[in-house]
Amino acid sequence: VQLQASGGGLVHPGESLRVSCTVSGSSLHFYDIGWFRQVPGKEREGVSCISSDGSTRYATSVRGRFTISRDDAKNTVYLQMNSLEPEDTAIYYCATMPSDMSCPYLYYAAPRVPYWGKGTLVTVSS
Repeated sequence: VQLQASGGGLVHPGESLRVSCTVSGSSLHFYDIGWFRQVPGKEREGVSCISSDGSTRYATSVRGRFTISRDDAKNTVYLQMNSLEPEDTAIYYCATMPSDMSCPYLYYAAPRVPYWGKGTLVTVSS
């Protein structure tokens, strides 16, 4: 399975942006999908996750501002980001969760993700 993140860009603080994750090579239906982000010089961190049954998890830093959703028919997962802050500036990646980790383990998942696709840059700046 391959995943491709897209939709990043430059926005001002307080604005919104939606990034997309397109899955190919397999059906999205089978996977829990996580969104992760990385700032140069820092470790990659889990941002949000959606299970195959639709349940969701969020990092504390984005809870209430970000919303993850999935459209299995389109093989796509979305991350709607509202009230963006400069601290949200990062490269955003999507990935399948490790086979032995479900969404409740999002915080621990990044080092165990089996494959990273190309990310999309989100810049929040005035």
